[in-house]
Amino acid sequence: MSESSPLLFLLHVAGAAALLIWAVRLVRTGVERGWSVPLRRLLRQGADRRVAAALSGTAAAIVLQSSTAVAILTANFVGAGTLAAAAGLAILLGADLGSAIVAQILLTRADWLVPVLLVAGVAMFLKSQSRDYRMAGRVLIGLALIFVSLTMIRDATEPLRDSKGLVSAMTYLGGDPVTAFVIGAVFAWAVHSSVAAVLLFVTLAAQGVLPVTAGVAMVLGANLGGAIIAYVLTLRAEVEARRVIVANLALRGGGAAVALFALSAFAPPLDYLGATAARQVINLHLAFNLALLLLALPLTRPVLSLASRWIAPPAEAANLTRISALDPAALSQPDRALACAAREVLQMGEGVEAMLRSVIGLYETWDDTAANAIRDKETEIDKMHIAIKLYLAKLHRSSADEDATRRSLELADMAVNLESAGNTIADVMLALAIRRDQSGSSFSDKGWKEIRDFHDRVLSNAQSGLNVLMTMNPDAARALVEEKDRVRDMEQNLQRSHLDRLKQGLTESIETSNIHQETLRALKQVNSAFTMIAYPILSETGDLLSSRLNRQQG
Repeated sequence: MSESSPLLFLLHVAGAAALLIWAVRLVRTGVERGWSVPLRRLLRQGADRRVAAALSGTAAAIVLQSSTAVAILTANFVGAGTLAAAAGLAILLGADLGSAIVAQILLTRADWLVPVLLVAGVAMFLKSQSRDYRMAGRVLIGLALIFVSLTMIRDATEPLRDSKGLVSAMTYLGGDPVTAFVIGAVFAWAVHSSVAAVLLFVTLAAQGVLPVTAGVAMVLGANLGGAIIAYVLTLRAEVEARRVIVANLALRGGGAAVALFALSAFAPPLDYLGATAARQVINLHLAFNLALLLLALPLTRPVLSLASRWIAPPAEAANLTRISALDPAALSQPDRALACAAREVLQMGEGVEAMLRSVIGLYETWDDTAANAIRDKETEIDKMHIAIKLYLAKLHRSSADEDATRRSLELADMAVNLESAGNTIADVMLALAIRRDQSGSSFSDKGWKEIRDFHDRVLSNAQSGLNVLMTMNPDAARALVEEKDRVRDMEQNLQRSHLDRLKQGLTESIETSNIHQETLRALKQVNSAFTMIAYPILSETGDLLSSRLNRQQG
């Protein structure tokens, strides 16, 4: 590429960077859609000890190629009370190390892998009828595109080593590590992926475009930016969940700043980290996260205690009354009125999802305050349901538009289903939880694990249902309906497993038999309510025929 074509150079680098960012997201999306439930189970089951929790976080981040995704999953568990905060922080520290390991793996040059991954990935995605195989194909395609994007970056930057202007700019960054650190943090936050940011910086260092000192500072900044991503995404999470995220931000971001200061002040030789500039930068990234894990893991409780002082529960006076999205002035404009109703249905769904997250903890330890919060939320859900039906009825009377009428009926059905799910949680599941507490009985270890795993799957589907409601994406809707069949089969298998334990005469299973079976049935009903969100979308696309998913589509 000619040095006289700066616009063409910027276009090539921007395109390669965009492909890298999108490919990393493609892999993460494929893993989340295909194996989110097993990953959630891995995180929860590894939380018994801090070392095991950290290892589970590392494994999950390697699979997801994102410490942020692991942080969001962990925050959900901590917010629901199903995971201790100290274990959650250990998981996040392990996930930070996992993202560094991912960067090491993806920087391995293996050009022969690209055609193999593309052929296998495309074949699996297009030809397979199994959702798991299709998602595996998506992951393989994403991995291939990551390697392609890194090659594009290398090719685009190859001629720049002789560019005097670029050399001057990069030399300045090499002498101003603070600016380089800030650039690294901002870029990682902007692209919402510390892995993509690190891959880009290391590739530039490998081409001789970025000095080692600037590369190190930018990679350390990417660690801060990666922690900020999770902090921003959980600003509205439960207080306990936010404390875990803030503690990780303080450790990872603060640790990166301290590491930058130490490297700048003492200027230790980096030769022991590798023979090349790229190897030194990427190995320092791995060494930093490994050292952070080893040093911070024993200090999770003190750090969380400090975070608790910063993130205090909101004062009662600061609570704001929820304002309904149902704007009467919009009734004269059907499209606007339907958007208002959809927002209100979404808020209904978020309320039911919050109830679902919280209720499972009461099966283990009864808490009157948490139970009353669920009942209050259910009362609010009932009021929202009535208000939505009355609002849509007024719209139905005032509008002769057939599409508006059809959409209003669909939203009314969604509201009915979500209200039913809220009733199931507040009336059935709360009653079962308090019955277990009053009787003093306990589930068998295997029985409790089955309930927790089943709850995880239903909660994941509830969140997917809300995403479908927001995006109206047919692919996501199809995946949600496919999950309904899986949940039904899973519930039947769990019922049979419980009956097998009864035949064996296990005392815990006998004492909690009705509670166990009724809880599984209640969770299946909640899952069905959220799945129904997808039906109108699939009816329009022709994927849903006679109330059955058309397996020949896609």
